[in-house]
Amino acid sequence: MVTLYDFELSANCYAVRLMLSILGVQYETVSVDIYPGSDNRSEWFSKLNPEGTLPVLVDDGFIISDANPCMIHLAGKYDATDRWNPIQDWLVYPLMLGWSDFARRLTASAGVARTGVAFGWDADLPALQAEAHRLLRQLDEHLWFGEKQGRDWLVEGEHPTIADIAVFPDVVLSEEGGVSRQDYPAIRRWLDRVRRIPGFVVMSGVFPAAPARA
Repeated sequence: MVTLYDFELSANCYAVRLMLSILGVQYETVSVDIYPGSDNRSEWFSKLNPEGTLPVLVDDGFIISDANPCMIHLAGKYDATDRWNPIQDWLVYPLMLGWSDFARRLTASAGVARTGVAFGWDADLPALQAEAHRLLRQLDEHLWFGEKQGRDWLVEGEHPTIADIAVFPDVVLSEEGGVSRQDYPAIRRWLDRVRRIPGFVVMSGVFPAAPARA
């Protein structure tokens, strides 16, 4: 049985929910009230993850914390095609890991700006927003050149990978932290492509793809 310890408004938790849905994995959810309840600092939760961070995934007794390790585990166990985590492709796999690190930097900038605005936490919003824009410009340029080369996703190949799912949440939710995507057309097109992946699910602030034009 797969259990996800989840906070509905967390971008990192959303990434794991996306991966679970896309892979068609049945799971149950245990809600962890980070704010205002601080459940992640409770004694019961510290037994799962002493760091007090979400998400936490429990799969047949095996405990995994942090979004990227959770997605790597899920892809390794439940994706028979090996397309989501192409570990055997020595050209693509290192690039995918690089984008996973990029996702962490987005969380530390756009993600922290979003939670600062939402919960009123102390945060240097101008600095966080400036760093988020720097990363979005880098992402937009990468996607724009990729489109010119016939590439739809963050790394080479015709199929999205964990990298796309890892980066997606903090980008699609960036406006909630005061980080506009108006100047990033290639990002907006990529967001639409992710929304059209079979199994895609929404969350608060994330909407489904618009109907395809006839």
